[in-house]
Amino acid sequence: MKIKSLPPYAPTLIESTRAIGYSLEAAVADIIDNSIAVNSKNVDIYFFPLEGAYIAILDNGSGMTEEEIDIAMQYGSRNPAEERDKKDLGRFGLGLKTASLSQCRCLTVLSKQGDKLEGRQWDIDHVKEVGDWSLIILDDEEINQLPQVNELKKYESGTLVIWQKLDRLKAGEMNFELSLGRKIDSVRDHLSLVYHRYLMGESGITKLNLSINGEKVKAIDPFLTEKSVQAMDDETIVIQGEKILVRPYILPHISKLTSDEIKILGGKDGLRKQQGFYVYRNKRLLVWGTWFRMMRQGDLSKLARVRVDIPNTLDELWTLDIKKSSALPPAEVKKNLEIIINKIAERSKKTWTFRGKREVSDTETHVWNRMKNKQGGFYYEVNRQHPFIQQLIKVNPGIEKSINALLQQIEMGLPLNQLYVDLNNDEQITNDNEQSNLEIKKSLEAMITMCNGKNEKCKLLEAVACIEPYSAHSDIVEELKKEILENE
Repeated sequence: MKIKSLPPYAPTLIESTRAIGYSLEAAVADIIDNSIAVNSKNVDIYFFPLEGAYIAILDNGSGMTEEEIDIAMQYGSRNPAEERDKKDLGRFGLGLKTASLSQCRCLTVLSKQGDKLEGRQWDIDHVKEVGDWSLIILDDEEINQLPQVNELKKYESGTLVIWQKLDRLKAGEMNFELSLGRKIDSVRDHLSLVYHRYLMGESGITKLNLSINGEKVKAIDPFLTEKSVQAMDDETIVIQGEKILVRPYILPHISKLTSDEIKILGGKDGLRKQQGFYVYRNKRLLVWGTWFRMMRQGDLSKLARVRVDIPNTLDELWTLDIKKSSALPPAEVKKNLEIIINKIAERSKKTWTFRGKREVSDTETHVWNRMKNKQGGFYYEVNRQHPFIQQLIKVNPGIEKSINALLQQIEMGLPLNQLYVDLNNDEQITNDNEQSNLEIKKSLEAMITMCNGKNEKCKLLEAVACIEPYSAHSDIVEELKKEILENE
């Protein structure tokens, strides 16, 4: 058997790998993964859009020796099938090169350990000129001319990644400075979400301090853990001896959220698009806002979010891609997840329909009745048996027809289409907010003025005790009854 070694032609392969499809934010995240893998506590990102534009990413991790930096700059330096450290966020040994050169034509990596500073550079124009895998080894003079190198020198150890010749970012832009500013905002939002567990300093991982041009990046918790309800107990799925942890959450009803919280939780696409699974690999967010075609994204399920933690040992089963922006659950896992999402979707529906109440008792009286017509559709009518309406008619028998006519007009004028649009756009409906205790008491006092004598007043209060919203304020109802009995 004859064999021949056919190494790829360097200029062609490098240019080809630039088209893998990294976004700027995904490319930056890939570099940060490397920083986390070497125990960095601080990562500082610098965007400089003027003459000599560059992007630099600096960490204070363990740094690299001469041999290690050469390996890091080699294409395919790691076998994706080999066993990795449990904290390792890499996979293919390509991320540093493919992510960086997808955005620029010149990648420089400087690494420091003690007093020793090593520098390596991939310059695509140089590679094309010589037609070979020609890695530039930088001397001290060349290193000292590079941006942010003095910041690296302040650390005992660390690594500085520099992107220059930003051709992809400049392509088609009339005002590069302005466009880069917008892209920085997208990068900040992306990193706030993807690394939120690191930024929050979750137990078991080193807290990460991340900044962009000196401004701290704050974590975005997609589950709003402090306010949300954990819909079910944690579920553990075991596959090939490895554990996958599943934790479902139900977000609070929109009426319980501030406008800032709605914006944070919904992002630019709104709450509806952010529902679904949030898959983490070593607590780094990979994929989010999808049900993996196990369920359609609907309005009634948009408060449901499911956290899924997978180890890096199951990368192959989850078909993790180079960019770490795509993953699909294996069939065995998918089967277990389907059972979980059916339960959580029902919980989300109840939360949405009943404004955060866990359930509505059959004995409770409501202001609005949901009615089914002959055609199978639904409409809403004001409950004519509401004690307040009945008391009005009792006091003024002659106005029953007038009241019914008025209620019919209110029902016909209910702006259902506009309500649907507002809710679908995550708009807060202001009259859906809870009333204060004082407002509840004043409304009751106004209603009992229709009654004659304390017995009739107390009977009316007893009747409304099982009616929303007064059923949730039984203490106020009882207090008012006590005042009536003592003072009249």
